[in-house]
Amino acid sequence: MSETVLVEALRHSLFELMLVAAPVLVAAFVVGAFTGFLQAATGIHETVVGLLPRLVVVGLVLAVALPWMLERLVVLFRRSEEHTSELQSRQYLVCR
Repeated sequence: MSETVLVEALRHSLFELMLVAAPVLVAAFVVGAFTGFLQAATGIHETVVGLLPRLVVVGLVLAVALPWMLERLVVLFRRSEEHTSELQSRQYLVCR
C-alpha cells in the first residue's frame, strides 16, 4: 500500500511540475519557431536575432505567470509534506 501512495504522489508531483513549466516552455518554443521561420525567409542568420526575442518573451511570461507558478509549487510542497508526515505516522516511511 505504501508503494502505491508513493507512486501516486510522485506522479502528481511530476504532473504539477510539467504544468508549472509549460507556459515558459511553450512561449519559448513559439517565439523560437517564429524567429526561425523569419530568419529562413529573410536570410538573416544572426544568433542575436533568434536569442533576444526568446529572452524577452520568457522574461515577460515569467513576470506574468510567476505568482501563479509559485502558488502551485507552494501547494505541491505542502501536500508532499502532509503525505510524508502521514506516511511517517503510519510507519511506512522510516527516516534513519
